Amino acid sequence: MTNNAIEIEGLRKTYAGSNGEPDKEALKGIDLTIPQGSIFGLLGPNGAGKSTLINILAGLVVKTDGAVRIWGFDQDVNPRQSRASIGVMPQELNMDPFFTPRGALDVQAGLYGVPRAQRRTMDILRMVGLDDKADAYARSLSGGMRRRLLLGKALVHNPHILVLDEPTAGVDIELRQMLWQNVRRLNDQGMTIILTTHYLEEAQEMCDEIAIINHGEVVIRDETQNLIRRIDAKTLVIQPDGPAPSDIALPEGVELERRRDGSLAFTYSRARHAPGDLLEAVRDAGIRIRDVFTEEANLEDVFLDLTRAPRPAA
Repeated sequence: MTNNAIEIEGLRKTYAGSNGEPDKEALKGIDLTIPQGSIFGLLGPNGAGKSTLINILAGLVVKTDGAVRIWGFDQDVNPRQSRASIGVMPQELNMDPFFTPRGALDVQAGLYGVPRAQRRTMDILRMVGLDDKADAYARSLSGGMRRRLLLGKALVHNPHILVLDEPTAGVDIELRQMLWQNVRRLNDQGMTIILTTHYLEEAQEMCDEIAIINHGEVVIRDETQNLIRRIDAKTLVIQPDGPAPSDIALPEGVELERRRDGSLAFTYSRARHAPGDLLEAVRDAGIRIRDVFTEEANLEDVFLDLTRAPRPAA
């Protein structure tokens, strides 16, 4: 067993085309490792390949090529052990409306072969705030309660890895806070969490590392703090009153872009510099300022910049 919860090598998935349409390559040789005990963000636009990847990990979709190891178990060699090591909270709210939460968790535990004496049905229902609804029919539960039940179902076999697929999409603030409290508690107990979300600020707050997938490929994977350093950048734009000199002495780490309209764009780290540092450098260079404003980047800007990249040539 390595220190990785998941190891993916050369993972490919091709869906056969229909009605004369060409085959669709959903995953194009993905290599990815996810460390044990981490909260790992898996981001990407719709159609990027995230759902296909998650469904392969969950054993719901058969890969075309490549290797997948979950908690040290190769999917091809030990499919039962690899599947038992991971729990998935899906995005869709599909469930039998005539099951109670207690019944749904018991059935799910039975499917994973958990002996009745080892089932933690009521403990899980208490954790997700559904113990008072244990015997209510699922059809009577609100959307938020059903999402809590999906989390409970993903935990019945005590997996080492929990995958959360858009867990807070369309939920209220209270449920979101409850969910993240539970996720942090599970992570503190050693569980590895994989999160997909469209709320980029959520990924920034929760995740130790982030991988961004686009067009079936990983376009970047880095520690969240390193990505934050990308978005720590701020730009001070100065419109000089007259021509600007060719040489401007700038503080270390500050980058200057001379724009077509004659303005000067100084990009700097907010953690290292203040706007006054740049204004002082501008004054020292003898530049008279006609106008000044700032531009700020954020994680969404980084995400859009990476996912707008053209498709690689076939």
